[in-house]
Amino acid sequence: MKYHYIILALFLSTYVSYGQDWLVQKKIVEKQKVYASHNCVTLADSTNVTVQPNGSGSFSIYKTILIQNREGALKNRVIIYDYDPLTAFASFSYATIYRANGDIINLDVTQAKDYIAPARAIYWGARQIMLEVGRLYPGDVVEYKIEKKGFTYALLTSLDENDERFIPPMRGHFYDIVPFWNDEPTVKKVYRVSIPAEKDMQFEFYQGECSSSVRMEGDRKIYSFKKENIMPFPKEPNMVDLFDVAPKLMMSSTPKWEDKSLWFNKTNEDYGSFEALPEAQKKVNEIIKGKKTEMDKIAALTHWVADNIRYSGISMGKGEGYTLHNTKMNFTDRCGVCKDIAGTLISFLRMAGFEAYPAMTMAGSRVEQIPADHFNHCVAVVKLSNGTYMPLDPTWVPFLRELWSSAEQQQNYLPGVPEGSDLKITPVSPPENHYFRINSQTSLLTNGTLKGKFTVTAEGQSDGMVRRIFTRGFQSEWYNALERELLNVSPQAKLVNVDYGKDPRDYQSGPIKITYTFEIPNYALMGEDVIVFKPLTMNNLYNSVKTFLRINTEISERSYAFKDACSRLVELDEQIKIPKGYRLIPIKNMQSTQTSPVADFNGSISFENNQIKIQQKLALKKRVYEAGDWDSFRKAVNEHKSFGESLIIKKL
Repeated sequence: MKYHYIILALFLSTYVSYGQDWLVQKKIVEKQKVYASHNCVTLADSTNVTVQPNGSGSFSIYKTILIQNREGALKNRVIIYDYDPLTAFASFSYATIYRANGDIINLDVTQAKDYIAPARAIYWGARQIMLEVGRLYPGDVVEYKIEKKGFTYALLTSLDENDERFIPPMRGHFYDIVPFWNDEPTVKKVYRVSIPAEKDMQFEFYQGECSSSVRMEGDRKIYSFKKENIMPFPKEPNMVDLFDVAPKLMMSSTPKWEDKSLWFNKTNEDYGSFEALPEAQKKVNEIIKGKKTEMDKIAALTHWVADNIRYSGISMGKGEGYTLHNTKMNFTDRCGVCKDIAGTLISFLRMAGFEAYPAMTMAGSRVEQIPADHFNHCVAVVKLSNGTYMPLDPTWVPFLRELWSSAEQQQNYLPGVPEGSDLKITPVSPPENHYFRINSQTSLLTNGTLKGKFTVTAEGQSDGMVRRIFTRGFQSEWYNALERELLNVSPQAKLVNVDYGKDPRDYQSGPIKITYTFEIPNYALMGEDVIVFKPLTMNNLYNSVKTFLRINTEISERSYAFKDACSRLVELDEQIKIPKGYRLIPIKNMQSTQTSPVADFNGSISFENNQIKIQQKLALKKRVYEAGDWDSFRKAVNEHKSFGESLIIKKL
């Protein structure tokens, strides 16, 4: 009973201090015009953590939000918080509405709902707690506190040492990644951690500044971080993830990445994740039969796993996360998430005589040197005969002519190898590995009809995009899908014939090649002694492959790094036979060359013997670009676009 009184006293004292705090912040908002245009303002956002010796945290999350207009009221009418029941528990401690007229409404938090969170492809039973706030008005303040028990967030009550699901996988260690940005203005954000004095903690604040302190309180060290007057972070189209550019705090009690690497290796070796299975061994022998070189074997195994293990994550209970499911489960179920697909490949490689291990990566953003847990993806590494490790990602290469998806280039990964490893990064893939080519020979008739043929060839990521209709679509839809590419040029286009080879699904046999024979009535705009038309290769033909066209190059400057889907080489060669007695009217860009370390362009338009020849080559050399690369990237892409301008031929 005495314990409950103590908890109540602590709760009340915390409640009073929070209340006094947000009143101060509200006055700041009222005085500063910078906040006036926003729908709502977070007055106070604080997280207090008490870390147990086993690494479990005790997180108390507190927020007060000032409603400023109708949109802000609608946005905050329901409080939603996500948690993972396999590793955590979350509940509302209290929630209060302070009306602008002075009324105080204490919401009944026992009416909060606990729902299964929306899910797609990964069905691990993630949940949300929701509390209906109800109708709000401008000037109202919503205040609430959530307590969460688990790896990262926990209740303020003492932790039951037998409650294993709340103890982090790397037992005894604590880490956190704290975004210090928000979609709405935040007057004050505080993050505070209390950790046993014997634990060492390293931290760094990235992409900005905050006030910080470390002090002793009895047998505990207290880390405090505070930032005030946080405005919504400005966003740019196609920019990198906010974690890569916006202010954030990284904390970890793990000394270095090698420690995480060794732990990851030991965890899965002790569990027996990659033990051989007789029926799987039989399949491995079948796959590598006749393969002579190590790379032939590695490629065959990687592609079989990529193509045959379906991505669908169903919770298997304890062990989700860092412990990879064993060979028997993966080979029997033939489905899972990245770790199950990578785990299957590792098992297959080992049964084929290779040395292979799992690796952790962070899809979508970079990993910092502070060894906090950034990872959300699992891949494999295999040791080659020369002693080097090669990364493999079967999750991202189904029906793709790569072993590591170049949509992941410039991405960090951490191998879980027995000797330990530091953080590594995948290199830039040269653009020629992902070429996209169109070779077109056409004739323009005096009635405006364009007829002829063109051939599309592609490799790497470009191959995967062109070939997708064959590998992922119904065969009955192949012709219609190919015809739609031509109809993107003109709704009057007629597909006379298309040749895509014997089996376009066989992506391992070689790069894709498709030849179209076509006719487009009324393609050109006819005038008196003048014909106007656009080059076929630049008239919405296979624009889906040219992902760089989705980047707005009208923006003159960029403040942040940006990204494309992949490095890429685009080569377009077009020959247009025009009616006799006509000549090409010269245009501004008959010849153009742009060269830089990040993007090159070379193009030319020539006319001879009633034939127009258009040649262009665009090389985009990265997937992730720095802000300083924008000018060179923009100029090269804009030069490519300029070759899509209408051509004019005039009768002599």
